[in-house]
Amino acid sequence: MAVDVETEVTIERPRAEVARYAADPDNVPSWYENIESVAWVTEKPVAVGSRISFVARFLGRKLEYTYEITTYVAGEKLVMRTAEGPFPMETSYRWGDARSGGTVMSLRNRGEPAGFSNIVAPFMTAAMRRANKKDLALLKTILEARTGL
Repeated sequence: MAVDVETEVTIERPRAEVARYAADPDNVPSWYENIESVAWVTEKPVAVGSRISFVARFLGRKLEYTYEITTYVAGEKLVMRTAEGPFPMETSYRWGDARSGGTVMSLRNRGEPAGFSNIVAPFMTAAMRRANKKDLALLKTILEARTGL
């Protein structure tokens, strides 16, 4: 069973600002509750082919994985994938203009759990949806509290 979770939030900040902050892996631990650390494998900045290692905690387990940026259009879309571990994953961000003048950001995680992970896919989907909602809410709080950017 595939896992495919998409979550969206409206952030009352300009799209370029939201995208710049969210697309910078160095900012990820500040707004992703489950991410403990980030390390660049390749040189900065973010570009197609960039590789970034993450250490996370999810469902009580420590996960270490490396994402590769497969698509990056500044201010519009970022897609990163990992093929390693028990849960190969693709994470994508999209940014669009909100009617309010702010930004609509979507966060999508999809993947194909292997082995035992396949059995718990429905539980993982619900847990990912909750985590993504919390992460986007925290990102919204952080960015809307900033001034003069």
